[in-house]
Amino acid sequence: MIVANWKCNGSKAMIDEWFQSYKKVVKNNGICDGFIGIAPPTIFINEVYNQIKKNNLNIDTISQDIAGYTRKFTGAISADMLLESDAYSFCIVGHSERRISYNEDNKIIQDKIRECLSCDINPILCIGETEEENKHGKTKEILENQLSILVNMAITDSLTIAYEPIWAIGSGKTPNPKDVNEIHKFIKDVVQSISTKNLAPLVLYGGSVTDKNSESFFGEEFVDGALIGGASLDGTTFAKIVNIFNTTKKL
Repeated sequence: MIVANWKCNGSKAMIDEWFQSYKKVVKNNGICDGFIGIAPPTIFINEVYNQIKKNNLNIDTISQDIAGYTRKFTGAISADMLLESDAYSFCIVGHSERRISYNEDNKIIQDKIRECLSCDINPILCIGETEEENKHGKTKEILENQLSILVNMAITDSLTIAYEPIWAIGSGKTPNPKDVNEIHKFIKDVVQSISTKNLAPLVLYGGSVTDKNSESFFGEEFVDGALIGGASLDGTTFAKIVNIFNTTKKL
């Protein structure tokens, strides 16, 4: 499962160039374990969706955020709106930028997860620790707290977790793949133990993933894919990462 998070980036020209580059490099139409997704800014969703259809590519579109039941404010997007569009089936929730800059706490993020699950939108829940928390050995404590919103929740295999150490996002710093693998196993065990259906979710890694280092992460047992930021803005680079994932996982 490979997801591109374009964040606040894009233009019509960029999108056209992206798809031209992507389709030239990606192998086997990009078919991979789970799916390939792009989360563009909402204003460009139709551009991306039309390019996918036009080029007959194996890509889904993803919302970067959702309002939640209790926060249908100016500028927000509700589940009902997402369902009106054939383009959306997944939604990123709890990204560190939302947690930090928009003051989204566990209660708000839980509200968003519940809205997704009640409307058949597949949530991708982002969790991660700061560099200071990592240095003080608090990573598992922080992650367990962030995952506590799933306690007694009847989650299904529609839920995906994205582990994004905050200190690695866009910094060029990356943790040791073996350490990431251990954290991913921990995340699966925690979710399986606290949710009502005892399901272990897919866990993606995010944090300065590129075509140069992705193979080292994909080779680990409990790394089920990646949530990619900066490197996903280039169609060629993103296609290379998809190819590496498919080769490494030997699908």
